[in-house]
Amino acid sequence: MRIGILALQGAFIEHALCLRKLAVAPVLVRKPEELSIVDGLIIPGGESTAIGRLIELFGFSDKLRILAKEGFPIYGTCAGLILLAKALDGLPESDHGVHPLGVLDIMVRRNAFGRQLDSFEEYLTIPDVGEKPFRGIFIRAPQIIKVGDGVRVLAQLKEGRIVAVEQQNLMASAFHPELTGDVRLHNYFLRKC
Repeated sequence: MRIGILALQGAFIEHALCLRKLAVAPVLVRKPEELSIVDGLIIPGGESTAIGRLIELFGFSDKLRILAKEGFPIYGTCAGLILLAKALDGLPESDHGVHPLGVLDIMVRRNAFGRQLDSFEEYLTIPDVGEKPFRGIFIRAPQIIKVGDGVRVLAQLKEGRIVAVEQQNLMASAFHPELTGDVRLHNYFLRKC
């Protein structure tokens, strides 16, 4: 199995290390044609505006939309979650500068927990990856404020805010599993692939 990691900006190296722990060959994807040689794709955390612009500039947008609709597995973390979303905070695209792919039926609020200084960690209950709590690292994290009918919630904060979801072949988390050393969410994504 070969899993692609969109390597235009952000934490792609950290995701590659997680995949190697699972004995999976990571492919750093920098051109749309490289999507044809992988069995799934991770869109990492980073700066959503920058990654979104690079996705458009390098010609990934239409290809990713088509692949998502055809059942190609895609996992977005933090900025990747924002880029998969159908809507951002109910605002028109011109008001936030990010052009999401619109393939995951969720509405997202960017930087919902505050600035860099407001970053935090919380242990999450994610039954699909086991009983042991999962350490969620939230850095300028988005929040999922609305989910569509076909979206399944994977994790919530203690006060109930949604921070991880899946919808058929798509998966997204508002936190950074690649920074924890815990590869259970990556392994869960591999099952989709």
